[in-house]
Amino acid sequence: MPRPDAIAFDAVETLFSLEKLRPRMEQAGLESYQLESWFAQMLRDAFALGALDIYRPFREVAEATLDGMMTAKGIGGRAERIEAILSGFTELDAEPDVKPAMQAVARAGVSIATLTNGSEKITRALIERNGLSELVSQVISVDEVGHWKPAARVYHHAAARIGVPPERLALVAAHGWDVQGARSAGLITGYVARKSKPRSAVMAEADVEAASLPEVVEGLLNA
Repeated sequence: MPRPDAIAFDAVETLFSLEKLRPRMEQAGLESYQLESWFAQMLRDAFALGALDIYRPFREVAEATLDGMMTAKGIGGRAERIEAILSGFTELDAEPDVKPAMQAVARAGVSIATLTNGSEKITRALIERNGLSELVSQVISVDEVGHWKPAARVYHHAAARIGVPPERLALVAAHGWDVQGARSAGLITGYVARKSKPRSAVMAEADVEAASLPEVVEGLLNA
């Protein structure tokens, strides 16, 4: 594994916790535990569409998934309730280890980017809100490609945007499917086990795997 010239971090659940949305789910009439199932169902639907070369942006898939969950529970006034949940995306908090990890990358002279299935606008807002603007040089969204991760074309687009060969770009994520996609596209990979969640055994092993972001970054930088 070579030392990367740049590191791209996944955004949602890797850098930014979804916990701020949990009370919003409850206020909208859903159960707090449905936060995880909503996000998983949204990814499932987006990936299914992607397999058919059909692209729908994050917001559209998120709305449709929430609408289905609320319909199943007989909840009315869904448009307003969905908006109340999704507007919370601009208020997500960064995990406590994000800034120290990015500062270590910056000190090493390695470029930092984010590569997200979400929108550039929301991701930039989260970066600014959490005091990371001076550390992140580029915010790259799948909207630019018209296809969700883990499609290889997304990672290759990120490498081209950053200006490094794919084999010199590292992708760091809290999702095994993202690691698999990046590895299959020829990138260096790092997996962070958020909430001690192990990587699925059916997905490729990352070049570096650890329980915290600083540990992942240290492993990548010391290659």
